[in-house]
Amino acid sequence: MSIKTITITGAAGQIGYQLAFRIASGQLLGQEEKINLKLLEIPAALDALNGVAMELDDCAFPCLETITATDNASVAFQDCDYAFLVGAKPRGPGMERSDLLLGNAEIFSAQGKAINAYANRNIKVLVVGNPANTNALIAMSNAPEISPNSFTAMMRLDHNRALAQLAAKTDAHVTDIKKLTIWGNHSTMQYPDIYHATVNDQKVINLISLDWIKNTFIPSVQQRGAQIIKLRGLSSAASAASAAMDHVRDWVFGTADNNWISMAIPSDGSYGISEGIIYSFPVICTNGSYEIVQALEINEFSEICLKASEAELLEERKAIEHLL
Repeated sequence: MSIKTITITGAAGQIGYQLAFRIASGQLLGQEEKINLKLLEIPAALDALNGVAMELDDCAFPCLETITATDNASVAFQDCDYAFLVGAKPRGPGMERSDLLLGNAEIFSAQGKAINAYANRNIKVLVVGNPANTNALIAMSNAPEISPNSFTAMMRLDHNRALAQLAAKTDAHVTDIKKLTIWGNHSTMQYPDIYHATVNDQKVINLISLDWIKNTFIPSVQQRGAQIIKLRGLSSAASAASAAMDHVRDWVFGTADNNWISMAIPSDGSYGISEGIIYSFPVICTNGSYEIVQALEINEFSEICLKASEAELLEERKAIEHLL
């Protein structure tokens, strides 16, 4: 039986902590898959990280073979099959978005280089740390020997948030909703698109008003993270970890029939979106790979929203272009 190596960065943080136990318990790859878990942190957080490792030991998970807690990226990414890049520099008071981008560029360029040097050539990378799309671009650009298709950024939390809100509005279950898409950037410029979505095989657009979609649903999905911070005093952690698990599990095992998910991936020019950015598209996953759903009709309102998110990502790229 093969043993898979899974790396979590920022593993002593809230999201990383949630992820570590779910992955170690077998919820990601299944109870039969043995795993080596590698946890990466900054030196200042090593004591907390060692505490996490002790707790993982104490769980006695049957599928967990080894735990490595380290502040050395070369150790953390050695033979890595799956990487969850969670740790990122947070936005501080008075910090401009460009400052945040540059602050994270150092982190993700170093991790990209370590992935390039030490990881499995078929690694699957999910960037969770914000600004996730551009952080994924930085990591990808610093790993020239790894396929660009190995690098993704997480839009699944936004996708899941949108599913939950549509389900509540239509008095349905989240599993009744198909073909929802979150386009673009993981920011307030993302575009939650319901024009192709169905609820129990009925078009969502025929069940709820355009006014609710444009003035309630879209802003609510875009601003959900900020609402949670306001109420909880902390950013989303458990829901973010759950979405990261969903993202990678679907990538590995495939999406459900007659449905798609939202993943931020390297743009190939589909839907007129510029190449050279990590942009969220509707995708179908099969046999460990993904492909963009093609030939969807894009109306004028949607086109405006898609291009606005593209413009933001192009601006982010420009701010860090010298580091790519």
